[in-house]
Amino acid sequence: MMRMWELSRAVIVLCCLAPAVFSQDTNDYSQFDNPATLPILTQLVYNKVTNLTTNLGYEISNQSSFCVRNPSEDFNKAFNYSSNMGFISNCIQQTQGDIGQRLCTAAEMKFYLNDLFQGSQSSTYLKPNRNCNLSTWISGCEPGWACSIGIGQQVDLADVNDVPPRIDKCQACCPGFFCPRGLTCMIPCPLGAYCPLSTLNSTTGICDPYTYQLPQGRPNHTCGGADIWADVGRSSEMFCSSGFHCPTTTEEYACNSGHYCLLGTTSEQPCSRFVSCGANSANQNIERYGILIIVALSTFLLVLYNCSDQFLALRARRLAKSREAAARRAQETAKARERWKAANDSLGRHANRLSRRYLQRTNLYDPMQIEITSQDSSKSSVTHEIEQDEFDEAKDGGSSNKKKRKEKVRKVKDLNTNTLIFHYAYEQLEKEKAQEIDNVNLSFDGMVGKPVNSDVRKRPLIEVSFKDLTLTLKAKKKHLLRCVTGSLKPGRIAAVMGPSGAGKTSFLSALAGKTVGCSTTGLILINGKQDSIRSYKKVTGFVPQDDIVHGNLTVEENLWFSAKCRLPAKMSRADKVLVVERVIDSLGLQGVRDSLVGTVEKRGISGGQRKRVNVGLEMVMEPSLLILDEPTSGLDSASSQLLLKALRHESLEGVNICMVVHQPSYSLYMMFDDLILLAKGGLIVYLGPARRAEDYFAGHGITVPDHVNPPDHFIDVLEGIVKTSTSSSVGFKELPVLWMIHNGYTIPKDMRDEAKAALSNHEGVIGLGPPLRPGAEAQSFVGEIWQDMRTHVQIHQDKIRLNLFTSKDLSNRRTPSIFQQYKYFLGRVSKQRLRDARIQAVDYVILLLAGACVGALAMGGDQSFGAAGYTYTIIAVSLLCQIAALRSFSQEKLQHWRESASGMSSLAYFLAKDTIDHFNTAIKPVVYLSMFYTFTNPRSTFVDNYIVLLCLVYCVTGIAYALAIFFEAGAAQLWSVLLPVILTLIATRRGSNISRTIATFTYPRWALQAFIIATSERYDGVWLITRCGALATNNFDIKNWGTCLCILMFIGVLFRGIAFFGMLIFLKK
Repeated sequence: MMRMWELSRAVIVLCCLAPAVFSQDTNDYSQFDNPATLPILTQLVYNKVTNLTTNLGYEISNQSSFCVRNPSEDFNKAFNYSSNMGFISNCIQQTQGDIGQRLCTAAEMKFYLNDLFQGSQSSTYLKPNRNCNLSTWISGCEPGWACSIGIGQQVDLADVNDVPPRIDKCQACCPGFFCPRGLTCMIPCPLGAYCPLSTLNSTTGICDPYTYQLPQGRPNHTCGGADIWADVGRSSEMFCSSGFHCPTTTEEYACNSGHYCLLGTTSEQPCSRFVSCGANSANQNIERYGILIIVALSTFLLVLYNCSDQFLALRARRLAKSREAAARRAQETAKARERWKAANDSLGRHANRLSRRYLQRTNLYDPMQIEITSQDSSKSSVTHEIEQDEFDEAKDGGSSNKKKRKEKVRKVKDLNTNTLIFHYAYEQLEKEKAQEIDNVNLSFDGMVGKPVNSDVRKRPLIEVSFKDLTLTLKAKKKHLLRCVTGSLKPGRIAAVMGPSGAGKTSFLSALAGKTVGCSTTGLILINGKQDSIRSYKKVTGFVPQDDIVHGNLTVEENLWFSAKCRLPAKMSRADKVLVVERVIDSLGLQGVRDSLVGTVEKRGISGGQRKRVNVGLEMVMEPSLLILDEPTSGLDSASSQLLLKALRHESLEGVNICMVVHQPSYSLYMMFDDLILLAKGGLIVYLGPARRAEDYFAGHGITVPDHVNPPDHFIDVLEGIVKTSTSSSVGFKELPVLWMIHNGYTIPKDMRDEAKAALSNHEGVIGLGPPLRPGAEAQSFVGEIWQDMRTHVQIHQDKIRLNLFTSKDLSNRRTPSIFQQYKYFLGRVSKQRLRDARIQAVDYVILLLAGACVGALAMGGDQSFGAAGYTYTIIAVSLLCQIAALRSFSQEKLQHWRESASGMSSLAYFLAKDTIDHFNTAIKPVVYLSMFYTFTNPRSTFVDNYIVLLCLVYCVTGIAYALAIFFEAGAAQLWSVLLPVILTLIATRRGSNISRTIATFTYPRWALQAFIIATSERYDGVWLITRCGALATNNFDIKNWGTCLCILMFIGVLFRGIAFFGMLIFLKK
């Protein structure tokens, strides 16, 4: 801190040395009383002052740069007396021409400044010197008085080492100059000061307007001039009074009506429009502007949110009208087609009856011949059509059909209005419904055998095979799955069942490549190749057990967003609408398509409908492999039937479906193609067609009683609740071994006891697996802690590997690019924020109240440049903006984890969230300043304060992102409250170099410095010492305003990068 005070002293040396050369080489002032020569002498002295100010200013500009941005400009504002040099002329006459003998030399000014800054900040006394000490104390040593060197003596005003003897002709200091106590020389007052001769106040004994008193024992001593120029706290009486302006240092005028005059100003300032200022106004009252800003901002936000909500509602109604009209038209067309078909069939039957009657009359009727003839005729007609098509295609090389297909694709892509798109979608849906009636009893194998339309898109088929799949927890060495072998084929629905703890969810996680903290052995083959399932994640759908959907979006918006981001980018919008409409129709969500899904706080659709939306999010991306974790849990029988019918429709298109089911009804059970039955310990009991499961278990003496649901009975047997019949010697522990024997699988060695029991009833040789590893030896307490730490590290390594390292894409599906997904996310987040307008409004109201409270309670003051108010501002704005920014990511972690795992871009999601938050970043500083600025009315401009607050809000928003991602909601809120307070206390602490170094890494220090610099630049002239003192005390640099803003922005960008990196790493297991 002392080094900074020395730099401040260097600035003041320059300020005070400026007049020190008034009489250098100009000692002949004998013509001072000649009116013709006096202006010449005055101008000569002023020119020398200007030259010296310029030269000395550039020499010490490096040392004083922390508080002087432009030396020539700042010193010109402090000592440019060119407009009125009358006080110099008056002083020449008052001193009878020896003004040069009374001015302070460089050594005296250095002595004054050293004492001013090294001494107590409240003291106005100087140390003893050559002229004023304990043995010699003349009248010139008293405040407001000065002496002369003497007639005929030369003085070197530039001498910085020796204080000259100055004890002759002591008299009162000239107006416009100040004479410190303990020095016998004069220093000119800077502009913005009022330095008249004082007058004795007989009541108080003080020389008004100053604070010193006359010395005792000197009856001839009178009140002199000003006595000290320091910061405003020690020399406020020298500053031009509030409500007055001082064009020179010896003149003070009251502020006129319609103007205001700040403390220490040289001219009156006109009041702004719509603001009334009376006479002697010290500042303008801009509360009206604050009210206008609040009204304008409130009106803008109300119009924006209301109109946006109305726009969303109007757009939804228009879409609903177009959709309903298209649906009616498609239904009418389908009904007309059915009527035409029925009429055609009726006409055919009537013609057949007439033919039979005619033949009967002519005795030529033979029913068998007529039937055979009719069938031959029909077959020949169909055969003729097929042969003709094949002939035509062979004739032109298939170009005709290709052209037709291209023409149809082009027509679909040309559908650019909602009416045409919906008409196309519902027309296709009606055709598909008609086809479903014909294909109601067909399986996927039957569908493959039928001729298909070449225009229909075909999904890639995925077959998943697994052999000796074993899943073991790394921490406890416990098997979750063991020796699981089998396959899942396309076009079939496989149900995974078993008692609790059988590893059903673990089995699905292993298939989906989502296992963390487990060691996996065995093989998982995709279409017969040892590829990672993550290479097919763009065509793999995974429905989690929890209903993870966006509650502040409608059902259609949830499904439509998933379709846009996950369907092929080249697919036309009409085809995407068709996919979404097909899923909505198949899941029975037509009635709630425009309803919000709802959250815990806000009621939405029912639980069963929410479960179907959860499944629909994966169905709209047209997967080839669909894995569902308990999709029917919580659903009634009707909803479960509806869901299974929709999945059955998907399986007919070749989708490989595997799902965990708990206690399905018999009708639901019969809809499954395959059954995977797991026992405790993750062992397979049965894997095959669901309809053959009863026969398999009956072969082992386990029969299903009458009126008992087969899957319930099987699970009860595996739980040990139901005992097998006395005729059967098979226990539930032996069932996994029997399955291995049945399929010829290798049996692990630790299951030999069950194998021996099974061998007593089954002949054959059992292949034994490798010997077991020896049991883990008892570990010490330290060993257990070390093992837990290793396991924890391995789990995090697995998470990083799973989330950061991507596999080669083998799905042959090109989804939308990051930029396209960014646009989709941007639209979705905008809708969500518009629907949460009430929460945004509450945030703004709290900011308004905070600005009013801080502005009313903060004691700014000109001496500290409003540091207290700005400190409270940093805490309040940081705290409120951080807590509000937490909602951007903390409330949607589960949704993002699901979307990211499905292949959506995390970068697009993050950038869209941040982009929408830029609206709050731009508006919140205006909201806060509309109250704070009007209450405090600082000298810095509104724009300067807005820019600093803008950077501050951007900075703390980035920090909030990181807190929201790395911590849970409660902990993140606690950190958001503590961080601004703690960091601000560190930043404002004035202690050792270590504490200042630590403060350099805190954002409140750079924000406070930017505020103080923006304000200090508005203080010049007589405020120069106050400015330098305040900046030196806080170790601020006036040239660092742009640097402070850049550092705040850099911190914001840095923490956004940290938050995004954490988003990639800390995904859900």
